[in-house]
Amino acid sequence: MKKFIFDIDGTLTPSRGKIDPEFLQEMLYFAGTNDVYFVTGSDREKTLEQVGLDLYNSCKRVYNCSGSDVYEGDKNVYRDDWELPAEAERFLQDELDFSQFPIRNGNHFERRPGGVNFSILGRDPDPFIGREEYIEWDKETNERSDIADRLRSSFPGLSVAVGGQTGMDIGSYGSDKSQILRDFSEDDELYFFGDMMEEGENDYALGEAVKKRGGFTYNVDTWTETRDVIISYVAERDNKTQTRS
Repeated sequence: MKKFIFDIDGTLTPSRGKIDPEFLQEMLYFAGTNDVYFVTGSDREKTLEQVGLDLYNSCKRVYNCSGSDVYEGDKNVYRDDWELPAEAERFLQDELDFSQFPIRNGNHFERRPGGVNFSILGRDPDPFIGREEYIEWDKETNERSDIADRLRSSFPGLSVAVGGQTGMDIGSYGSDKSQILRDFSEDDELYFFGDMMEEGENDYALGEAVKKRGGFTYNVDTWTETRDVIISYVAERDNKTQTRS
């Protein structure tokens, strides 16, 4: 059976933004005629802000927090209560103190079920203050990737992946997005859409696992690319249906 798995931020929505209204209607139709699953590093509250309750509930399952907090509609069916070790948090606090990036918003450790999102920029009081500046800073310095590499080297029992545009997702080893495949059959035909598919990024592990199962991956740059693929798929499917009838 075909199963369609979508990252959200940057794949179905602009980064940290809400889904386009027209695309929302198209995805509601798609989710109503296909088995659709979401997997995101964000928690349920942020996911609802981005895609809305109707689309969220149209999915077979939504894997929040990279699969550590799982919902079927409004029912929580799985939650991992792992917490970041104190030694790793002190290590990251040292990285925060060492960073030369000048803008700090506070809330640098966002604790989520099964993991933590760490950000030099921070998220309070407004996650968009300094956001564009940090994105450019990170492109020039590779700060996030370097911190992630040092963290992995110092704490090999952690799963560390650069995600979004300003942070990184940290959990126990094996708690990356690929953990969601525990709920899928080897016979399922998997299609995975993500925008962070490079090694070290937070869609990479799931993308590689899907390919090992013989599935298909779509490394998109924007939500509009995802939309184009979905529109083409629906048009081709509907045309085949009309031809058979």
